[in-house]
Amino acid sequence: MAADIANNRKALHDFHIIEKFEAGIELKGTEVKSIREGHIHIRDAFAQIHNGQIFLMGCDIKPYASASHEQHLPRRQRRLLMHRREIAKLQIKLNEKGLSLPVLRVYWKGRRVKVELGLGRGKAHQDKRETLKKKVQTREAQREVARFNRR
Repeated sequence: MAADIANNRKALHDFHIIEKFEAGIELKGTEVKSIREGHIHIRDAFAQIHNGQIFLMGCDIKPYASASHEQHLPRRQRRLLMHRREIAKLQIKLNEKGLSLPVLRVYWKGRRVKVELGLGRGKAHQDKRETLKKKVQTREAQREVARFNRR
């Protein structure tokens, strides 16, 4: 079972997720130790493809407090590890207008840190309101069912 490190609920609110992808992430030792302490923020994180490689942008990993002389930059771009065919497939899909790759979550898989990317299209303000209305309606329906079953 994969243990979540960080979730990006804002990405699910702002994007219609079409497809999900898993990628490894290339980290330095101090970054891994900082992630173990929970000092990672992925709210504004996304992925971009440059020269056949995929990079993580906007991910903030705070410096490790107990590090000696060598420290990492908190918001540096980090290379994501995916198969060449997967990257090529993603590149074709990203060329379509309006699609982007926000980070949905970061989690442990065994001893490795993995990133879940979502191929998504941005939601309009109207779509966000409709999503909230649907959530409220399902929550109220569940409450009614629970109240009926308690009697």
